[in-house]
Amino acid sequence: MKRLALFIIAATMTLGAAAQNIYDIQVKDIEGKETTLADYKGKVLLIVNTATECGFTPQYKELEALYETYRDQGLEILDFPCNQFGGQAPGTVEEIQQFCTANFNVQFPLFDKVEVNGANEAPLFKYLKSQKGFAGFDLNDRLGNVLDSMLRKQDADYDKSPDIKWNFTKFLVSRDGRVLKRYEPTAKMSDIEADIKAAL
Repeated sequence: MKRLALFIIAATMTLGAAAQNIYDIQVKDIEGKETTLADYKGKVLLIVNTATECGFTPQYKELEALYETYRDQGLEILDFPCNQFGGQAPGTVEEIQQFCTANFNVQFPLFDKVEVNGANEAPLFKYLKSQKGFAGFDLNDRLGNVLDSMLRKQDADYDKSPDIKWNFTKFLVSRDGRVLKRYEPTAKMSDIEADIKAAL
């Protein structure tokens, strides 16, 4: 009886761990079809919630430069547009793709638009937030100060929540699916690049 109980506990723990596997989480591709991240097993991933009309939108250029430099070594950048922050990703996913291609020659994969917080948050971002909470804005950065001031007026304890705070929040995922680090939009791309190189 005791052995059976131990087996059930072990099986339950295994199932729980499997449910937390990032590669099993349902996402929608650019055509709105349900899929998973299974195709990216063994790759280093940088997962980003993006917007086309944001002060951070020029980061697309830096992200594409990273992609072109490291994709052959196993980096994938996964782009999830989100319109939850200031309504700054208003277009359809097709319009967003056209914008990114025309303005930044973006080659990395684009997925369907998502919500990253709230009742309709995408399961992927729910998981990412559970692994890495808010990392803090760079308050030496002008936009970091603006965001901190704006969000603190809305909620004095905004920084205590793991919620995504703004566009271009990034999560670095190892080749074996572990969430290594979270970067707020004010994080320096040189620091992100150093961590990508280490993960590769």
